[in-house]
Amino acid sequence: MSSLPEDFLFDEPEAGQNGPDGEESPLFEHFRLVADKGQAPIRVDKYIATHTEDTSRHRVQLAIKMGYVFVNDKLAKANTIIRPCDVIRFVMPYERRGVEILPEDIPLDIVYEDEDLLVVNKAAGMVVHPGHGNYNGTLVNALAFHLGRSQSADEPGADERMGVLVHRIDKDTSGLLVVAKNDEAQLKLARQFFVHSIERKYIAVVWGNIQEDSGTLEGYIGRDPNDRLRFRNYDDPEKGKWAVTHYRVLERYGYITVVECQLETGRTHQIRVHMAMTGHPLFNDERYGGSEIRQGTIYAKYKQFIQNCFALCPRQALHAATLGFEHPRTGETVRFAAPLPQDMRALIEKWRNYVEK
Repeated sequence: MSSLPEDFLFDEPEAGQNGPDGEESPLFEHFRLVADKGQAPIRVDKYIATHTEDTSRHRVQLAIKMGYVFVNDKLAKANTIIRPCDVIRFVMPYERRGVEILPEDIPLDIVYEDEDLLVVNKAAGMVVHPGHGNYNGTLVNALAFHLGRSQSADEPGADERMGVLVHRIDKDTSGLLVVAKNDEAQLKLARQFFVHSIERKYIAVVWGNIQEDSGTLEGYIGRDPNDRLRFRNYDDPEKGKWAVTHYRVLERYGYITVVECQLETGRTHQIRVHMAMTGHPLFNDERYGGSEIRQGTIYAKYKQFIQNCFALCPRQALHAATLGFEHPRTGETVRFAAPLPQDMRALIEKWRNYVEK
């Protein structure tokens, strides 16, 4: 198995918590262990399991199999022996800790489900994971009910296979998410996100008439120092993480454009940040300037038309429409699609009628 990207070894540790509005979170926690000078020879899986909290030996063995573990900067094997002063670097997909997950009977739009995973079409307005004032009514609460499981991660014998989100999308973004139902599925799916082999396409409505029919947006996305709830695109790699978005124009309606955005990376607010930096923020994206009139006339009738559009789609007009990946058990490429939700369909139709008048 080939090694992971360079930032596997040198990236900064990441926390795995949702942001205040359900934004996409980091997938991995990064670890670095150094064996004591008096360390007796021991298998790497046993060493990690005994030196890392909340990590079973089985989970470590799966991580080794997936290529997540390095000893002295060399890919570890199952029988690698740890000796004095060895340096062990590894990542593990984040696991929920310290939050009691209560099942709630919340309707789910399940696109696909088998023994290893399920794909859900999340509604706009639903927070993905409990935290930061959202401790119920979340997607995870709904999954707990659907899977018939309930536990606190701090309780002895807690069932860690309740269903683990492999990635996340913003609260007010609709669309597809994949959920792993066991450790092996989580590790294999998370690795695909880590090496950016997942296919993810979004449909967005943005302000303005984008000049080019297609293009690529790049930069380093990091926190805005003036507003911790916003992110910015930087030229400086010290200020953010590399992000790439490919876009293609689908429809043009003068003052707005419907685009398809394909993610090469998956940074927090990536599409929202990249489109805003071009002067084409997502329609009704309050955080990035899209909830103001950015294009059009000054007449009262037009202003009322825009307000009616905002009422039709009262959130950023962004939908995770396509999700493709290698199935963790069969190895086959699977691809799922979710149609545009009613609010975005109504918004586009209203603009279509406005232009055709």
